[in-house]
Amino acid sequence: MSREIIHSDKAPRAIGPYAQAVAVGDTVYLSGQIPLDPHSMTLVEGPIEDQARRVFDNLAAVAGAAGAGLEDIVKLTIYLVDLGDFARVNAVMEEVFGEVRPARAAIGVAALPKGAAVEMDAILVRGGG
Repeated sequence: MSREIIHSDKAPRAIGPYAQAVAVGDTVYLSGQIPLDPHSMTLVEGPIEDQARRVFDNLAAVAGAAGAGLEDIVKLTIYLVDLGDFARVNAVMEEVFGEVRPARAAIGVAALPKGAAVEMDAILVRGGG
């Protein structure tokens, strides 16, 4: 099995011992992204919608480095500290994906890195959208 490490300077650098993404053939596994600004490495503040958009921007940057886009995501997992934000994050997801929707799970968690309110990871297939 040949692994390709994916990296984008347009997304936050990894804050631990992991890659932003790893590709095996046309399947790309994107590590979790929180709403970090890639330049300042600080959390985006404001409403959960703004935070979710930053997460999608970060995922898009890593997907782009893999030669793909958000439309190529086949599985998305959303982690929320407050499941009360579910509908608002869902609305942003609908804006981002439109009718090309991935499989998805949304999970309530006690805490996320750096005190983030939302994190997402994904699996995409290059050319799969």
